Amino acid sequence: MIAESLKEAVRRELPALLREDPEFRAYVLDLVRQESAPRAETESRFDRVLAELQRDREAQTRKWEEQNRKWEEQNRKWEEQRAERERDREEQNRKWEENAKHFDRVHEEIMAQAKKFDRGIGALGARWGIQSETAFRNALAGILEESFGVQVIRVNELDEEGTVFGRPDQVELDLIVKNGLLLICELKSSMSKPDMYTFERKARFYERRHQRQADRLLVISPMIDKKAKQVAQSLGIETYTDSTDVEAI
Repeated sequence: MIAESLKEAVRRELPALLREDPEFRAYVLDLVRQESAPRAETESRFDRVLAELQRDREAQTRKWEEQNRKWEEQNRKWEEQRAERERDREEQNRKWEENAKHFDRVHEEIMAQAKKFDRGIGALGARWGIQSETAFRNALAGILEESFGVQVIRVNELDEEGTVFGRPDQVELDLIVKNGLLLICELKSSMSKPDMYTFERKARFYERRHQRQADRLLVISPMIDKKAKQVAQSLGIETYTDSTDVEAI
């Protein structure tokens, strides 16, 4: 209670004492300064610490901002590179597609020209084969007639029942007549195994139609397949590969 009373008395009397007593006022001010100096110094140190922390925080913030800026720049460059690679890939794919289309067009043109060429060559070969075989037959027939005293007769008859080719068709044969003998002959530029069987059927067709047995069956050709010769031997057909061999007839 005394302390409270004393405090109340100081609060009540202090203002008047400070105004009226200079020495007392000086004493109080000196006392206040002694008490206030450490607090001001402490506050100053605290302010310095706060300022240092602020500077550290600002420096760290600048570092983070710089690092973020570098990351953003790196990401931007990566995105640009990725976009450029994507554009390059798309351009490369486009070029590949264009080249593939161009190749397909060229290939189609080449194949079309090849087919056209094959058809032309096939037609030319067919005409050449027919013409060369006709020339061979005519030449050989002339040789046989002029040099060996035989008569060569070209026969072209219709097989209405299709016994030779399996359907109605014309049957062509060469007949050699010598001293009353009938020789049925095939004059061809080449003979294969199927050709040999066909010739045998044509000869039998002629024999049945004319009720006359051929004395001999002959094949005269410069090119007779090995298997065709085996068939001829089994069917009793004589083969000649040179016009000079016909002299033995």
